[in-house]
This record gives sequence, structure tokens and C-alpha cells, in this order.
Amino acid sequence: MKYVCFLVDGMADEPVPELNYKTPLMAANTPNIDRLAKHSLQGTLLTLPESFPTSSDVANLSVLGYDLATSYCGRGPIEAISTGFPLQDDDIAFRLNLISAENDILTDYSAGQIPSDLSKMIIAALNERLGNKNILFYPGVSYRNILVLRGNEFSSKVAYFKPDSSHGMNINEIYPKAEAPEADITVQVLSRIMDQSKDVLGQFRDKGSKASMVWPWSPGKKPNLTSFWDKYHKTAAVISAVDVIKGIGLLAGMDVIKVPGVTGYLDTNFEGKGLYTFDSLKDHDFVYCHLETVDETSHLGNLNDKIKAIEYFDERLLGTFLKNAEAHNSLSDLVISILPDHPVPIKLRAHTREPVPFMIYNHEKSDNYSEYNEDTAKAGSLGCLKSDEFMKAMFSLS
Repeated sequence: MKYVCFLVDGMADEPVPELNYKTPLMAANTPNIDRLAKHSLQGTLLTLPESFPTSSDVANLSVLGYDLATSYCGRGPIEAISTGFPLQDDDIAFRLNLISAENDILTDYSAGQIPSDLSKMIIAALNERLGNKNILFYPGVSYRNILVLRGNEFSSKVAYFKPDSSHGMNINEIYPKAEAPEADITVQVLSRIMDQSKDVLGQFRDKGSKASMVWPWSPGKKPNLTSFWDKYHKTAAVISAVDVIKGIGLLAGMDVIKVPGVTGYLDTNFEGKGLYTFDSLKDHDFVYCHLETVDETSHLGNLNDKIKAIEYFDERLLGTFLKNAEAHNSLSDLVISILPDHPVPIKLRAHTREPVPFMIYNHEKSDNYSEYNEDTAKAGSLGCLKSDEFMKAMFSLS
């Protein structure tokens, strides 16, 4: 038996008045999801427990069944590992967004989904102007980049605001703050970098950049994660466009499968991800296919694009996967799960802690629902799960 988890980032939502109080998932046309739902068990999963940030690193570690108390390290070091930065044991790594601001108001956490080639130019300029042997900038994908502070004077005990949850806020009121005296120097350095980055980024306006300044957040040191094999005794691969997911995969000893043309947005290679997911099952027991697109449209507050992204997942990614599975007569040998890592209600444009809906296709076991959404999952036979109960439920259906 082979196992696939399709993680549709940010898909869960709340009833929307413009959709006659349906959620985007309910309103979307999803014939492939609905076809699998008829042969699936459903339930909900708590992925963002209290006392942990409402961040995708937390949520995806939860989906994969890792103990947050021992595995959570902050998003910065996870993404640093993914980008290939040579992180040293005492380095403090931050996720570094390129953001847009107008009149000191944070208007866009992604600087207009800034292209990666332009972002790389900006990071190079930041290194030249603001970097040194202890302050290092490193490029990622689009607006998602890395800042590393190297030296014993730096600390990760920094309180921060997530940029994708801070739209409309005055940037001067949400700068990083020290959580302990030993972080005072760190916060001073971060504030200086943020202030001085405005001049550096301003030089790229004539190149089409919408980035106003940098925003460091979610710091931490190099983590140590139990391997997926040691945890579940299954070979595993991960497919994603974004560094936080690839970083988790690398730390868990999963093979990171590179798919050409993946961007994390609506222009991503949906069909390629579906094909590579199927092909990866030849050499792996489990494949974790992560789709960032729905999350991005949710944070931007674009209802039509969120529905479109869900439908693209169903038709182009899941549809491609299923066509290949059926062509090889292997669908009956698969356990397929579909779920988001966290909700992103359109009206809030931010992550919430509500348990997420999931479905697990097994062909032989079913809750007899003809569709999958937030309501059917709440009524599903598997109930509300937490910790590693979701993964254990999926692996037990064989």
C-alpha cells in the first residue's frame, strides 16, 4: 500500500455572505475531491494548539505528527536549511519578508508577490550595504528570504509580528521587541536593518519592485528532528514550492522532489506536481504534496482567486494524479488524504486555530458523504484528532 497526503495550504475558511454563507471549499467545483469523498473517512485535526505561533511551520509539523514541544524551532532555521545556507549551531536565523508599506501602514506582506529574480537582486544589495561577517542575507523564493545573525551577542528571544497577519497595522507599532534582556542587542540590530533597508529597497522601484522594507520574524537555531523513517518506518518524499515545507522535509530525512515551474502562486505548475507526486510513489511509501497557492490568495483577501485556486488543485493537480493512478490500475492500492494545514478566513486574511477538515480515501471504508468540506468533516466518523493521531489513522487504513 502507498500513501499520499495532499496538503492544500490555507484552504479551510468560514461561511462567506457573498457565497450565500458557503465556504470557498463548499462553493468551489471539485468533482475529483467529491469522487474520492464517497469512499473516504472524514474528521478534523488540531494543528495550531495554544502556546505555539499560528504559523505554517507549526501547522505542518502537526500534520506530520511531530511533537511540537520537542521539534518546534522557529521558521527561520527551517527555511535556512532548505535554501542551502550553511547554518552553524549558534546562528540565529530569521525568515525575512520583503513587504510593502504606505504611510507607515503595512499593505502587502509579499511586496506584490515580487519575482524571485528581482528579490535575489535586492538580497544581494542588502548584503553589500548592510551585511557583514555577522549579518548575512540569503535569498529564497519571491518575498520569502533569510536573515542570519552570527555571534554570541545575539538571541532568539524576540517577540515579533507575522507580516501576513499584520495588514493595516502601523509598522512603527509592531517592530520586534526583546522578550528577555539578552535579546536587547538583537532587537537593536533588527530595528536598524529594517530602517536602513528602506533606502536600499527604494533603489529598485525603477525595476518594478513594490518592496518598501524588510521584515524579520520567527527566529531560531538549527533544529534536530526525528527522521520520518524512525518515526513511521516508511520511506517518504516531499513536494513543495516553498522553503518552510522543503526544510521540514530535509530535517525529517525525506527526499525533496524538485518540480519545474513551481512558484507558490496561481501560476504554479499544478499538472507537474500531480505527475511528480504519482511518479514519486514508485520509490517511496509516502508522498507529502504541499500546495501554497490557496494560502496566498487567502492572505490577499481575494475570494475569487481562492475559489479558483481550489478548483485548479482539484482539476489540474489532483486530476492529473488520479488519471495516472487509474491508467496504471493502482488507485485501489492507495490511501489518499486531503487537508489544509490551517484555516485562513478571507475576512481575516490571517491564520486561525480552528481544527482543519480532513478526508482519507481508502476505497473500502467510507462515511458515505458525497463531498468534503468543513461541515462534513466535523460530522465525520474519525472525530477531532490531535498530535500524531491523523498520521496513525492514515497509515492504519490499509
